[in-house]
Amino acid sequence: MKYGEKEIREFDINREENYWPNQHKKNYTINIELPEFMCLCPRSGYPDFATIRLSYVPDEKVIELKALKLYINSFMYKHISHENSANDIYDTLYTKLKPKSMKLIADFNPRGNVHTIIEIDSAHN
Repeated sequence: MKYGEKEIREFDINREENYWPNQHKKNYTINIELPEFMCLCPRSGYPDFATIRLSYVPDEKVIELKALKLYINSFMYKHISHENSANDIYDTLYTKLKPKSMKLIADFNPRGNVHTIIEIDSAHN
């Protein structure tokens, strides 16, 4: 196994070192785009690809960007549906960051003539 594969497979998003104190008290929005998301279809094992867009207004914590990259890349080894992957990412980050607000959009590439976009917004929960 190469060092990058090992780092991704062993990565734990829940470690406190992955989150940094927010040094700013004003409201501001962090927008992050992750255009190379990949997971595996739980039924067929075929790869599914998506662009993940994360937008959040931090409160006390922000996520370290390398940690976010490794977390998102860890899904490439998971057999998980579009809905479950989007909800897992949202729930994990929302629980750890406790942001003032957060929105996640998972825009999956079309496969078999189906284009899926999953949107989760704390304003609606």
